Amino acid sequence: MTLRLSTVILPVDRWHEGGRASWQRAEQLGFHAGYTYDHLSWRSFRDRTWFGALPTLTAAATATERMRLGTLVTSPNFRHPVTLAKELISLDDVSGGRVTLGIGAGGNGFDATALGQEAWTPRERADRFAEFVPLLDRLLTEDAVTQQGAFYTADEARNIPGCVQRPRLPFAVAATGPRGLKLAARHGQAWVTTGDPKLYENGTPEQSLAALRSQIEKLGKACAEIGRDVAELDKILLTGFTPEQNTLLGSVDGFVDFAGRHQELGFTEIVIHWPIPDSDFAADRDVFEKIVTETLAQLG
Repeated sequence: MTLRLSTVILPVDRWHEGGRASWQRAEQLGFHAGYTYDHLSWRSFRDRTWFGALPTLTAAATATERMRLGTLVTSPNFRHPVTLAKELISLDDVSGGRVTLGIGAGGNGFDATALGQEAWTPRERADRFAEFVPLLDRLLTEDAVTQQGAFYTADEARNIPGCVQRPRLPFAVAATGPRGLKLAARHGQAWVTTGDPKLYENGTPEQSLAALRSQIEKLGKACAEIGRDVAELDKILLTGFTPEQNTLLGSVDGFVDFAGRHQELGFTEIVIHWPIPDSDFAADRDVFEKIVTETLAQLG
């Protein structure tokens, strides 16, 4: 099973002061995909520079030629399927069909209340996500959509000419719970996880591997319930949120070991964060680039 290596470039640099250069360098290094977070602000970056995901990806599409581009992840927290579909179709066109939509149910971060609403409970997020994903699927595959939902409505929403990628751009569905895994099985071309958040600070690598193995097994069961082969879905691990997060990018050998163990679990793509000085994602740039250029050759 071939493993792909991708990166997340957080939208923290002005485009003409390092932003463009990062995306272009990522392509030069050979990353399979360059993703960014779709937030209005995020954690420790709330009072720092932070730009919008879709304009950033549109600019990245014009600055690169081969690397896939996408969100990790978009959520219903401040998005509506009708307007999101139009922007995604436009981005897919600008990029020449290189876009993957990472999509998840959202959380209780700053985005959850930025539009003035009360933060949704986990059940409310799951309810909205269960309506959001199928409607977005329709909007990206049909010329005109009318649908009345409990949370989202489309009234003769037109999306001509549709996506460059057919029947639509791929969805990478972030999920660990049963309802989200069912959405991934039915609508996803890929599945995304960050691991088990309960193990992030005090867990061990072995516990993390066991939790990820369990998640993959549950994804397989969700696929089997609808007669789908789980092997059809790419399995993406977004790193930085497992017990190895402080040492992951410390050495080539250490990362090769990490990547190999997760490849054996069935992951087809591992995503690492582009280094950001003075942040949780600080890393030695030389070591980072060696990891990118040497890991896949060592894994064979």
